[in-house]
Amino acid sequence: MKDYISIIGGGLAGCEAAYQIAKKEIKVKLYEMKPNKYTPAHSNKDLAEIVCSNSFKSNLLTNACGLLKEELRKLDSLLIRIADETSVPAGQALAVDREPFSKKVTEEIINNPLIEIIHEEIGDKTSLEDISKDGIVIIATGPLTSESLSKEIIKLTGESNLAFYDAAAPILTKESIDFNIAFYGNRYDQEKKKEESIEDWQKRLNEQDASYINLPMNKEEYENFVKELVNAEVVTLHDFEKKEIFEGCMPIEIMAKRGIDTLRFGPLKPVGFDDPRTGKRPYAVVQLRQDNAESTLYNIVGFQTNLKFGEQKRVFSLIPGLENAEFIKYGVMHRNTYINSTKLLDETYNFKQNKNIYFAGQITGVEGYVESISSGLVAGIDAVRNYQEQKQNIHLEKLIFSEYTMIGALSKYISTPNEKFQPMNANFGILPSLEEKIKDKKLKYHKLAERALGYINYCCEF
Repeated sequence: MKDYISIIGGGLAGCEAAYQIAKKEIKVKLYEMKPNKYTPAHSNKDLAEIVCSNSFKSNLLTNACGLLKEELRKLDSLLIRIADETSVPAGQALAVDREPFSKKVTEEIINNPLIEIIHEEIGDKTSLEDISKDGIVIIATGPLTSESLSKEIIKLTGESNLAFYDAAAPILTKESIDFNIAFYGNRYDQEKKKEESIEDWQKRLNEQDASYINLPMNKEEYENFVKELVNAEVVTLHDFEKKEIFEGCMPIEIMAKRGIDTLRFGPLKPVGFDDPRTGKRPYAVVQLRQDNAESTLYNIVGFQTNLKFGEQKRVFSLIPGLENAEFIKYGVMHRNTYINSTKLLDETYNFKQNKNIYFAGQITGVEGYVESISSGLVAGIDAVRNYQEQKQNIHLEKLIFSEYTMIGALSKYISTPNEKFQPMNANFGILPSLEEKIKDKKLKYHKLAERALGYINYCCEF
């Protein structure tokens, strides 16, 4: 058993994991390929480089990411502490001065006598198998994992468990759907109504498998939706993303530009459905598919999109039944290497097939800066317990964060079987519901945050 823990990747998750491990007086070897090699999105030689927005999102506890940051503060997160120290004015959000942030993280890591930085690309001279042999390793790479390391991960997990781009549809909360319009049911099941009355038919549909929710549209509603969709603003992709993404998946707005009826013969086809309100086939149907085991979240089927987030909110809210939809994740299309964590990892980000291997960062399917930091903290904590158990020949239980915390809800989301798994950021939709029904959204979120912070206090004893 090696007397150190290896970490591959000096981004947000890798640096957080390194700090948590060194804090327990355990040596760390941190592999980072910069400055010898850069991805297309990186340019700064420092660790924990911020490559996109400088915002770590809201600090409010009534915001899911705000709650997540507060949980991490309570657990002595290095990255959140430095984000606070290098913050710039941004209203209620936590935004950082990029270069001072990365520089300060780098100084903390370099000046820690227990952490050794090795500037090397894994898969070039050193293999993943070499590093993990007789030792614990955390693979903490991001959405632009290098080609050589990707090959090593494929060898470890199997090719079908690694995605190279993220073409995901929006996800919304079930409670925000208008069921005066929406109805349950799988395609063609509705045609079994025969002699049933509209009322009995609707009742049976609502008692059926709730894996699909359907939103009927008339001609006017459909044509207005298509008009707004084709004229909406899109995100500009990087050159290195375009070819790979568009070959793999067609954005719904591109599909709509091929003709007014294209969507009606594609993802919005009404065949097999009748509108319970009229008993007749609608002009078009938008389907929502269940996205989590608790059936609190649904994604819009076939709506992979490159629209800007604000445009998604505006245009998709034109769909009847989604006028007041609460989007907890918008559709994305960009280069994003991630593994099928729901099959491969447990709630501590530990690889099920090898207890000495962990994953952390966006490669696990958590999405966002703070979410990546969270995964690094959890993986680092459990790697320490794993190391102590093997070195001291004692039994230590895994520290699994409660699903009532945002940290625990994220780790549960990425480790719960889901055939349609896609990356996820922090949101209140993945937390278990409160026992009491609260209509006021801010009050509900405040109650959920209070409950989460109560549970996180137990973990602070680690």
